Amino acid sequence: MAIILRLDRVMADRKISLNELSERVGVSNVNLSKLKTGKVSAIRFSTLNAICTVLKCQPGDILEFVEDGE
Repeated sequence: MAIILRLDRVMADRKISLNELSERVGVSNVNLSKLKTGKVSAIRFSTLNAICTVLKCQPGDILEFVEDGE
């Protein structure tokens, strides 16, 4: 089982930089960079809510489930 983070794709679609998103969400560049590259094992719902609010997207736009072996 794997959850794939697609934050980089959504950010590119919205033409928003990591710095701008960081300022608007209130999360450090380092933490957002880890989210963007998928190098995290958890995300707070409050952070996910803030990201979705700023990017005007749904959580499913950022998170994708892929079964093992695919």
